[in-house]
Amino acid sequence: MEQNEGMGGGATWWSGGIEEQYYWGAASLAQLGWAISSFRRGYAGDSRLMPIKAFGIASLFLGSVATATMGSLRASGIRSWLSVLP
Repeated sequence: MEQNEGMGGGATWWSGGIEEQYYWGAASLAQLGWAISSFRRGYAGDSRLMPIKAFGIASLFLGSVATATMGSLRASGIRSWLSVLP
């Protein structure tokens, strides 16, 4: 963890602070909510745009899983892949 010099050295969201996992969790929850609301809204409009909307919704679901995973890793103390490798 880096310390912020000149700013008191407190834990902040950009330096790997204690509250960092809450930002990852909030981002995951926002993406998941947006994906579910888009999915429930269903298809409307031109049929040529349906694959683009499906790709967008799938990307939101995958993004929410990725941000939840990063939040879990950060909360457990894993900061880089070098900490996982033997």
